[in-house]
This record gives sequence, C-alpha cells and structure tokens, in this order.
Amino acid sequence: MNPDWLRPDWPAPAGIRAVCTTRAGGVSAAPYDGLNLGDHVGDDPARVASNRAIFEEAIGAQAVFLNQVHGTGVLQIDAATEHASVADACLTDQAGVACTIMVADCLPVLLVGADGNWVAAAHAGWRGLAGQQGVGIIEATCQRFSALALMDTAQVATEIIAWLGPCIGPQAFEVGEEVRAAFVAHDAQAQCMFQADKPGKWRADLAGLARQRLAALGIQQVFGNDGSPGWCTASQASRFFSHRRDQVTGRFAVAIWRAA
Repeated sequence: MNPDWLRPDWPAPAGIRAVCTTRAGGVSAAPYDGLNLGDHVGDDPARVASNRAIFEEAIGAQAVFLNQVHGTGVLQIDAATEHASVADACLTDQAGVACTIMVADCLPVLLVGADGNWVAAAHAGWRGLAGQQGVGIIEATCQRFSALALMDTAQVATEIIAWLGPCIGPQAFEVGEEVRAAFVAHDAQAQCMFQADKPGKWRADLAGLARQRLAALGIQQVFGNDGSPGWCTASQASRFFSHRRDQVTGRFAVAIWRAA
C-alpha cells in the first residue's frame, strides 16, 4: 500500500485489515488530485475508475462503494452488491469484501467484533451522527451488527472495537445553533463538544460527539481520531480532501475487510 495511507493502530482480531487512503497514489488532476475515489464529484470517470482499480489492487479485496446520503441506512454487503447502493453504513461477514466509506470532512467509523466474524464501516457527518430521536448512524449500525452477529446489545457493546478516521476538526468545523441543538436535545453532555465561536456559531468536535455516542452504547475500545489537529482534514490540504475547505474536491476512503 502507499506509504502515505493510514493503517489503524488498534487491537483488531487476526485476519482483519483496514486502511484510510489519502490524496497520494492516484491519477486525477486538480482539483481532484490525486487518488480521488468519488465518482459523484465531477472528476473524469476514467480517472476515478483507474483510482478505484489502484485502491483495490493495493488492498487485495473487493471494495463496495456506496451512495451515501447523510442518513442512517445500513446495508449488509457481499461480492454481488452493486456500487452506489444507497446506505451510509455497511457490514459483512464475507472474506475479501471491503466495507468502504468515502469522506472529505465527515467522520469515518470502522467497527469489528472481538471474534472478527463481522466488520462494518459507517459515514458519520453531523446529520447522520445526530439521527432522529437519538438513533443515528452509529446506533443503527450497532443494532444491525448485534442482530446479524446473534448477540444481545450488551454483549456487542463489550466486544466491539471501533476506530475513528480523519475528519474536519473542532478548530475548523463551524456550525450553527441547529446543529448544537440536535445533539444537546438528545444528550445534555454533548454541549461540552461545542465551543462558542461567534454569535449563533459554534466550533463542533465531530469525533468527540461520536465517542460520546459509542460510550453511551457501552463501547469503550475506541481508537484513532481524538480531535487533535493531526486528524483534521480541513487543515491538511496536501494530504486530505476537504469539502468545507475547497468545495469542489475529491473523496478519500476508509475500508475494513476480512482477509481472504
């Protein structure tokens, strides 16, 4: 794999592979340079196809790219799942099939059970993370995970291991009062993840909010993004795509799979 790509530092079970790409290693031209994996952002389709081929060859697995809509839909995937299936999270027990999430500021979340039989990836922008009535993409993914793994919720919580990838950091993610209200209405403790910036505006810690949601589910083994500047997509233009920073830009990917 490209040496610039991130390899999660977490105690995943044997046979579990995961990676987070960067801009390095692809063939797209500006403003999508270089490894743009998004086919919905205006890039040359042939270049995107080449980039996806580069990615799949590097990971040695079949990536399934979703049509992410900032919702809470969760899809079980296998080798026959079509690209652009509508969902914001996916999970599988099939070896050699990579649950793949595309991002350019939103938070990617990887999940694996301690037994390594199931893996999952979720796309957590603020809308999907907040969800409706306290059920967002993380809750929906964990519910589906527990059902498919034939575990009760408490057992899944103690056995799930999570990794949070790069996203827009709290120093750059300015949001309005409606975003803060969406989280605080569900959990008053969420207010500590918002710092007042200017009248009616707040700086939000997306990774911190995800950690709160995971903790509320009883998931304590959470690794990766801790909200520090090194994880911020918006502040690292040479390494990460950022929609908030550039508007027109590519997408990098975070994937998890069981080795075949």
